Amino acid sequence: MIKAVFLDYTGTIIEEGGPDGMEMLRRCYENSDIESMEAMLAYWWKLIKTFEAVSYKENYITEDEIVDKALEECAAKIHLKEDFEDLHRLCQRFWAYAPAFPDTKEFFERCSVPIYVISNNGLSYVEEGMRDKNLHPAGIICGDMVRAYKPHKEIFLKALEVSGLHPEEVIHIGDSLTSDVEGALGAGITPVLLDRKGGKTCHGITVIHSLPEALPIIEKRE
Repeated sequence: MIKAVFLDYTGTIIEEGGPDGMEMLRRCYENSDIESMEAMLAYWWKLIKTFEAVSYKENYITEDEIVDKALEECAAKIHLKEDFEDLHRLCQRFWAYAPAFPDTKEFFERCSVPIYVISNNGLSYVEEGMRDKNLHPAGIICGDMVRAYKPHKEIFLKALEVSGLHPEEVIHIGDSLTSDVEGALGAGITPVLLDRKGGKTCHGITVIHSLPEALPIIEKRE
């Protein structure tokens, strides 16, 4: 019986290509030695995920600190010359104000069980993002609460604690095979992979192409 949904934030609720984030990356491309905007996008997300992967427990650093480190790495490796404080502010605006995917509001309105948002982003940014989009989750669980990022199981276990539920009573929906699918499985939670563009496959895992496609799954197992 499904009693709640755990829902990823970036790439699932909000678009990864929000205007503030894209402006930041455009400026990084234009003021560095990197060869293309596409290469800049790939390089930036690889940096973020690399720092998140090693940021754990006693070595934990916040997403704001990760952005600072990523910008320093850009300066050292691709010779970025920019106003780092301004770029950081754009990144913070992206976390809070990137547009929601068009199907997000419908999912929140039609979902018959509580929705808990699970994010690597800082709590204040996700809270502001929910206010900005007039979305009302039952709770928000972020990496800062457990000093670990997805796919570490601690963040998922914290969500279970906050919701008061057991792993078999929830599903986790997210767009990342690693952070969302592997992370949920590590905590004993059934994952649902969101693939809006098509092309992703994961053996034994339910794949949906829009958030409302998850509604029959939730209702069937209520």
